[in-house]
Amino acid sequence: MTELVEHGKLFIGGEWTDPLGTDTIRIVSPHTEQVIGSVPHASEADVDRAVAVARKAFDEGPWPRMTLEERIAVVSRIKDAIAVRHEEIARSISSQNGSPYSWSVLAQALGPMMVYDAAITVARDYPYEEHRQGVLGPILVRREPVGVVAAVIPWNVPQFVAAAKLAPALLSGSTVILKPSPEAPLDSFILADIAREAGVPEGVLSILPADREVSEYLVGHPGVDKVAFTGSVAAGKRVMEVAARNLTRVTLELGGKSAAVVLPDADIETAVAGIVPAAWMNNGQACVAQTRILAPRSRYEEVAEALAAAAGALVVGDPLDPATQLGPLVARRQQQRSLDYIRIGQEEGAKVLAGGGRPAGLEQGWYVEPTLFGDVDNTMRIAREEIFGPVVCLIPYGDEAEAVRVANDSDFGLSGSVWTGDVEHGIDFARRIRTGTFNVNTFSLDMLGPFGGYKNSGLGREFGPEGLSEYLEHKMIHLPAGYEAGA
Repeated sequence: MTELVEHGKLFIGGEWTDPLGTDTIRIVSPHTEQVIGSVPHASEADVDRAVAVARKAFDEGPWPRMTLEERIAVVSRIKDAIAVRHEEIARSISSQNGSPYSWSVLAQALGPMMVYDAAITVARDYPYEEHRQGVLGPILVRREPVGVVAAVIPWNVPQFVAAAKLAPALLSGSTVILKPSPEAPLDSFILADIAREAGVPEGVLSILPADREVSEYLVGHPGVDKVAFTGSVAAGKRVMEVAARNLTRVTLELGGKSAAVVLPDADIETAVAGIVPAAWMNNGQACVAQTRILAPRSRYEEVAEALAAAAGALVVGDPLDPATQLGPLVARRQQQRSLDYIRIGQEEGAKVLAGGGRPAGLEQGWYVEPTLFGDVDNTMRIAREEIFGPVVCLIPYGDEAEAVRVANDSDFGLSGSVWTGDVEHGIDFARRIRTGTFNVNTFSLDMLGPFGGYKNSGLGREFGPEGLSEYLEHKMIHLPAGYEAGA
């Protein structure tokens, strides 16, 4: 039985502090459906406190005025402490959101370490100041920290997304209020301990678990300079609307309905081996999941048979069992959402090739079988709407022009892949797809390059120098004619 984890204080400005409200958040295991923990629910008054200390730390404190190397030393200690506690972090997240433990170790714990490490590499090489020759004389262009950042993160990969926002924000010299999801807040308390031990200065970091109402209050707070949000399209639009009242800068990393395109010359065994973990990763609860698989009609049956066999072979069960490849969905509502889409797909005329319901023998817990639909038309709801569960569509196409058209025929544009025997041709194919990240004969996310989406998949970028730029203001200083730097 999982030990009950209870926290009674909030982490505000680097100190464990009694909450000003009385509400609590109960965390329920998606495997046992039993309460496994509780944390304070931050109130609007707690948000006011966190913003006030973050504002003071930015306006008057040492953090933005430290050298880059001093800030790098603190962020490096955060990364190193995650390495020491990675198993604890992975178990905490798997217990809350159902991620298979083996996947959690890689993506929920070691993945964030890679994010911090890559951000440090980018920060060291970034041009914070540069001299240019302007039209009217010399100019100095500076990049300065944006200020107080509200970072709102989801429940599916909480530490990975937290790192994607915290690392560049902290390295820039900004201060941060991190708002975890109420479904998965327990690991954020581990992060708070880590930040405190790493020597993050007073006021620089607060962590406030809360629901949507308090999140909206944070996003709309006049003391916040930038909002970094990851979540659904609907929530992202609301974040943008609320933040616009104060003209607060916003970056949004939203949903996806990404296409994995199998070209006629692809090795099917290799393609399927790469697509399956990309399609059903994290129980299908991933914005970059390859949930539309496009197969040429000439090889459709071959692809369908291989995918169905692979989906049917996935091990479904207790997320804390190292053998599990697919765990439960995070909440009953997510389970019902997937089951509803399975029903909708059948009503639309798609054919269930694998899965299609609840797994036998797992009546307790919010489980859904890894499900593959065949004979899917791209106009069907199951092909157009983000399900965020283990439901994947197989769509036949005729020629390559049709494959490009179908891949691009989506309200989303976050990720995608192509599988081919000719890498150069794959690169040319990638150039024709309207999506923020793309893969040729692989599936990965490189933290030294920009990550983000086209269309409804969001605004702005994370990772790489492009991601760091989102946490910097650009200033131009005009200099007198004849001035030479270093003279």
